[in-house]
Amino acid sequence: MLLSDVTELPNQGIIIGLDPGSKTLGVAASDSLQLTAHPVETIQRGKKLAPTLNRLFELFDERGAIGIVMGLPLNMDGSAGPRVQSARALARHILQIRDVPIAFQDERMSSQMAERAMLEADLSRARRAELIDKSAAAIILQTAIDRIANAS
Repeated sequence: MLLSDVTELPNQGIIIGLDPGSKTLGVAASDSLQLTAHPVETIQRGKKLAPTLNRLFELFDERGAIGIVMGLPLNMDGSAGPRVQSARALARHILQIRDVPIAFQDERMSSQMAERAMLEADLSRARRAELIDKSAAAIILQTAIDRIANAS
């Protein structure tokens, strides 16, 4: 079930946040009260999508999640490019496996915000590379749950 806005998601229950990339899928999760988002895992994407989606649904089910917020990688001017098409295609693939509520959240600057926070924490380049995708997913999800809370 593709939602038109994150505010259509229930305002209680665990939500999974995704930062879709061509090589990785950053995953974050909220707490059940949707107060905070935290990084969970970075799933490596191979040539086949099935293993990636299998791991995503393992994480989804382990947490008893109620929906997904997926980052929408718009261009800086707000236009949609090939990366947006790729994110929408990923959402369609997820929905082919399971009908879960999915909403998109503008993810412009999420990776830069995550990188800046890790630089301020004085993390090494290797450690930043390891954490960037799941940290960006947490920023995307936190933005979404803040919007949900403000709409309630």
